[in-house]
Amino acid sequence: MNCHCGNLKTYSDCCEKAHKNKAEAKTAEQLMRSRYSAFVLANGDYLMESHHTSTRPTKEKKSIVNWAKSVQWIKLEILETSEGQENDTKGTVTFNAYFFENGQVEVIHEKSAFIKENNHWAYLGLSK
Repeated sequence: MNCHCGNLKTYSDCCEKAHKNKAEAKTAEQLMRSRYSAFVLANGDYLMESHHTSTRPTKEKKSIVNWAKSVQWIKLEILETSEGQENDTKGTVTFNAYFFENGQVEVIHEKSAFIKENNHWAYLGLSK
């Protein structure tokens, strides 16, 4: 089975590596993909760990995990990336994340900001 993030690799050869060690995400897009897979798996620990400390929603972890478990994830679609390469310190990833909830298909459309924290990519929040 292909990884939840949409890559043609298996989960163990793709996002699981980042879930076990955040440093495995070499680009902002790889971190974005690993975070999507973490939502699919309701992996709240990874979602918190990969979130920048300045914006980390620690108090919302339980509700985020409960919501992630309550929907059926369909697919991730990367629309655009800007910067966010291995040697960059910031970048953005624009994506659509499709899921099934309350009998209908919903989509999260977001342009996410990522920055390096302690030399590792971290999700900062919505890009301005």
